[in-house]
Amino acid sequence: MAETQTDIPGRRWRISWLLGIGILVNYFDRVNLSASHAALITAFGISDVAFGYLSGAYNLTYWFCQLPIGVILDKFGVRRVGRAGTFLWSVATFAGAAAPSLGALFGARFLLGVGEAPTFPASAKAVGHWFPPGERSLATALFDSMAKFSSVIGIPLIGYVLIKAGWRWSFAMTGVISLLYFIYFWCVYRDPEEDAGLSEAERRYIAGGEERADQADEQGSSLWQLLGQRKVLGLALGFGSYNYIFYLLLTWLPSYFAFALHIDLLHSFLYTSLPWLFATLCELVVGGWLVDFLVKRGADASRVRRTVLIGGACCGLGILGAARAHSATQALLWISLSIGGLSAHSAVGWSLPSFIAQRRDVGKVGGIVNFSNQVSGVCAPIVTGYLVSALHSYAWVFGVSAIYLAIGIGGYIFLLGRIERPRQQNSPTAV
Repeated sequence: MAETQTDIPGRRWRISWLLGIGILVNYFDRVNLSASHAALITAFGISDVAFGYLSGAYNLTYWFCQLPIGVILDKFGVRRVGRAGTFLWSVATFAGAAAPSLGALFGARFLLGVGEAPTFPASAKAVGHWFPPGERSLATALFDSMAKFSSVIGIPLIGYVLIKAGWRWSFAMTGVISLLYFIYFWCVYRDPEEDAGLSEAERRYIAGGEERADQADEQGSSLWQLLGQRKVLGLALGFGSYNYIFYLLLTWLPSYFAFALHIDLLHSFLYTSLPWLFATLCELVVGGWLVDFLVKRGADASRVRRTVLIGGACCGLGILGAARAHSATQALLWISLSIGGLSAHSAVGWSLPSFIAQRRDVGKVGGIVNFSNQVSGVCAPIVTGYLVSALHSYAWVFGVSAIYLAIGIGGYIFLLGRIERPRQQNSPTAV
């Protein structure tokens, strides 16, 4: 008798939670710097411009690693690359805590970027391995939403430790958490074909969600061939514009509340957590559960995903409202609208490499998308530092991000097109 979906074990969801915890820990290591802005000014006497460069240092090496890391992932797999990355980022976080000088802190942030470089492409590739298409939006939302939820609990927690014990102890705390995750990942993650605990019923369910009969003969594309595909370029452009706003808020939001709206440091940490909580819920409910719910019930999958992708990005333009906010309440509403819509959009966006690329190319496409992301991750904190220093205002900070996002939305509309795999080049029906 045929098995129903409710009869199938849920071991695959354990992998989704494993990836989510990894992203959560990953972002603890990133937001500890933004929470330490004032403390680093005291410790090293840095300016807003120098803080912008320090915030972008992590993204610089992260950015440089993205194209090669996609190739490495497709060659060596999620398990081996993930283990190496998690260990390296743990070491980098401890190095930041012990940094005796600003130069040493820059070095630790550069190393952190190398260690965390595989995280998102590897997670996207793992979801493609472990989940059929009808569950990938929710599985992706579970790991990607942790990038937002990290600020909900991470900034208040790190801020409290920082205020009570100093910034070095807050860095050391995140280092311990990272090391514990390294041990957890080492023990748990396997690809489906390597996991002895995966039942045969669940293995068939995972493999049966899409046509895989031609996997042995499937021809992967080169990195340069993928860079020439309109769909890949559209996704990379759109996601890069989203990531500009994401890193702007990730690195400067506590400072915005503290300095532009004159809120004391402890309360700025609490205010910062509220938009990220809203973003987490939007990603899980809209970008994850709702998309899968509609697709499973027969809605056109491409249309559903494009609607959430483009509609969420349009909500991101709400960041312009924060440029004219004169109170914390106004700022919270506009920023929550912006990051909430963008978060629902990002759950769909990170699921797309497994939908628009052949299975052997998912890591490379994820690397291309994250390469574009990290151009924004490098530029956003640095450009913000210059604008705040020169204008003593956040109006143009938010204006620049909205202009870039509008260009990214155009990339989704005119380049990405229908969300589906291209025909294989060696297919007899290809033209």
